[in-house]
Formats: sequence, structure tokens, C-alpha cells
Amino acid sequence: MAKSLVIVESPAKAKTINRYLGSGFTVKASMGHVRDLPKKELGVDLENNFKPVYEMIPSKKETIKSLKSAAKDAEAIYLAADPDREGEAICWHLRELLDSKKRKFFRVLFNEITRDAIRKAFENPQEIDTRLVDAQQARRVLDRLVGYQVSPFLWKTVRYGLSAGRVQSVALRLICEREDEIRAFVTREYWTLDVDLLTTQGE
Repeated sequence: MAKSLVIVESPAKAKTINRYLGSGFTVKASMGHVRDLPKKELGVDLENNFKPVYEMIPSKKETIKSLKSAAKDAEAIYLAADPDREGEAICWHLRELLDSKKRKFFRVLFNEITRDAIRKAFENPQEIDTRLVDAQQARRVLDRLVGYQVSPFLWKTVRYGLSAGRVQSVALRLICEREDEIRAFVTREYWTLDVDLLTTQGE
């Protein structure tokens, strides 16, 4: 009888969850993200609605191979990455890598590693939240569009190894604009006079 495959992020979680679910499940760990934008290219198609171009993370080659092997005979695959934006994106990437057209995929969410929480999550499986996936992709693409092009400029003009992203760049702009205001300020001499006056009525 085919087992169902469960994929979590952490190997430590995998062992505990495997005990709770029993012999009908195989639990594997993805060790975090399995795909990302390429390191040596922009990885964003500027002419096609900023579509990201993903590739497998080289260090995850063996992990992905193991996951594909385990998924081959699984009757269902439960994606149980962390319940946040990054976790949702990891689940989406895993589904893409493991060929979602041929297998049933479910998203399970739990906030604690306890027997009751795990069982409740598997009794109420969900779909991947594409809104969270889109949010993570937008953040990643924005980081790349800014950082990938600005960081090399910093390395040439300031110091190698400095990073620039969506946060540092905006902060730098605020600093630069304030510095421009300071330099454009024109100094003018002025006086403050305190005067005591007395009227003819003695007031």
C-alpha cells in the first residue's frame, strides 16, 4: 500500500511528526527553500510582466532528488512548511518541482508540534494560498531589481561586500535628500532684539 508523503522544512520536525502520523506516512524535510532566482543573472524577465525565472538551489540537489524519489509512489503529498509567507512559497515551489499534474497535493498548517495539532491539521487539509505566494515573489523580485543592480555600484564606489536592497536604498535616498537640503541652505545674518519701552503715561 502506497504511503502519503509529508514535506516539512526541518529534519527535527520530520522525526517528531512521523511518530505522530504513523506508518501510513513518510515524512521528509526540504531544508528550507529549494528554488530561487539565479545568483549570476538578474532572473527577472523585465519584458514579460517582471516574471521571475527560478532555478534549483545547487546545494539542494540531493535533497530534491530524495524528495522526487519519495514522491514517485506517494498517493498524496502533504506540504507542511511553516505557516507564513516564506513557508507558503516553499510549498508552491515544491509542488512545481514534484509535478503537481500527476499527484494530489494538500497544504497543512499547524502552529505547534503536538499530536492534537498535527492530527487536526491533517484532518483539515487546505490549498496553497496563492496570495501569500505572490506576496513573497513580489518581495523577492523587488529585492533583486534593486539590490542586483545597486550593490555592484556600491562595491565600485564605496566598499566591496556592501549590500543594497529595497530597504537600504530607500533609507539612503532619505539621507541623500536631507543632505541636499542642508547643502542648499543659504545662510543669512539676522538679529534678535529684546526691547523694554516706556510710554508717556508710564506704562
